[in-house]
Amino acid sequence: MKKYELKANCPQCGCSAVSHLTKEEIQERFGDVPNVELDCKECMDKFKADIKEACPEYAKDCKLD
Repeated sequence: MKKYELKANCPQCGCSAVSHLTKEEIQERFGDVPNVELDCKECMDKFKADIKEACPEYAKDCKLD
């Protein structure tokens, strides 16, 4: 089963948030919204990231463009 790398930087502290999820896990966790909500493990801030920037391969494979 293919896993996608979902990667974004926390705007509060600059740390990277990285997850490796399947298409089904991404859809279950985030739905079909253009922005995903992530938690920074360092500063505990919640932030949003554009799914097309956080995981361009997923956006391309799922034709989100």
